[in-house]
Amino acid sequence: MSINRDTGEVEHTEFAAFFVQHLAGRSNEEISEEFHTLLAAVNEHGKKGALTITVTVEPPKGHIDGAPVAISIDSVLKAPKASAPPSIYFVDDDGNATRNDPRQTSAFDVRDLPTAKTVKDI
Repeated sequence: MSINRDTGEVEHTEFAAFFVQHLAGRSNEEISEEFHTLLAAVNEHGKKGALTITVTVEPPKGHIDGAPVAISIDSVLKAPKASAPPSIYFVDDDGNATRNDPRQTSAFDVRDLPTAKTVKDI
């Protein structure tokens, strides 16, 4: 915070300046990396995602005026991912998933048919 000499108004430090300096820049680097991961995932999968940044400010114990406050920055990345394609199943009489249609009988005697004779070269 500083005071503008011309107007006498209090000027607050911008949040971006604070954020870049927090933990010697590590928070900015980590969250920037998460942001680029989010952008790539959204671009690849065509689905929305989110990056939530939470700034927590804790007062000192005993609430002493002028004592330092603890500030932490956390982030949660919810990047989209590929969806597994669905598979088709039937539900049998017992309520189980099965690949075979339970309405279809399977008592067929399946044999190979004889192959046709080929015409020989004349």
